Amino acid sequence: MRLVVLSGAGISAESGVPTFRDALTGLWARFDAGRLATEDAFRADPALVWGWYRWRAAMVAAAAPNAAHIDVAALADDGHALTVVTQNVDDLHERGGAREVLHLHGRLLASRCIGCGGRAAPDPILASPSPPEGGTRETPPACTTCGAAFRPDVVWFGEALPADVWDAAEAAVDACELLVVVGTSSLVWPAAGLPERALRAGTPVLDINPQATPLSSRATAHWAQTATAGMAQLRARLANAAPVPDAALFD
Repeated sequence: MRLVVLSGAGISAESGVPTFRDALTGLWARFDAGRLATEDAFRADPALVWGWYRWRAAMVAAAAPNAAHIDVAALADDGHALTVVTQNVDDLHERGGAREVLHLHGRLLASRCIGCGGRAAPDPILASPSPPEGGTRETPPACTTCGAAFRPDVVWFGEALPADVWDAAEAAVDACELLVVVGTSSLVWPAAGLPERALRAGTPVLDINPQATPLSSRATAHWAQTATAGMAQLRARLANAAPVPDAALFD
């Protein structure tokens, strides 16, 4: 079966990775995450924003993929043609074994020059020493080519998604026989438009989320479960499912 898994923050929350909706602590307690995730915020106070992203990157690097990440990747081992489209900037899908992962919102564990786009090896976002617990302000390193500051390689609010990744995500959704939406609020656009695209084409959409989302009532089925429970159930059902999804898969 041709499958696309569209994942959001809920799948990584079970690995201890904070979501954007979680209250910030320590140095950043008086800030709203959304206000730090902009180019304007970075240019106004690069040490604050770079320090916050370095702290987040260290947390992600220390986290481990959970059973949901592993079950998503195992769908390919089960014989399905799998593409993972994620709104997450962590690398837990890859460390869980997934081979084809499209990152709509960029990658937290990478950085690039804000001026010329240049990169450095090893990547400074994970440079030693690691940030202290709770994080600290850090001046971002300067690019050796143009002298501008390095920034995290994520998509900030107000920035466009990478066109090649978005095109690949749309193509994967158009070609799939089942779209599984797991751990996402279905509130962030344009990613939230991918399930709508599938539904318009007549492709079944399974929404796995403990709480109902704007997608849940429109989806073919909504499983009110955590990512780990829902993905385990999906793998078990697909093992005995028809080659093309039918109602029995969602009962």
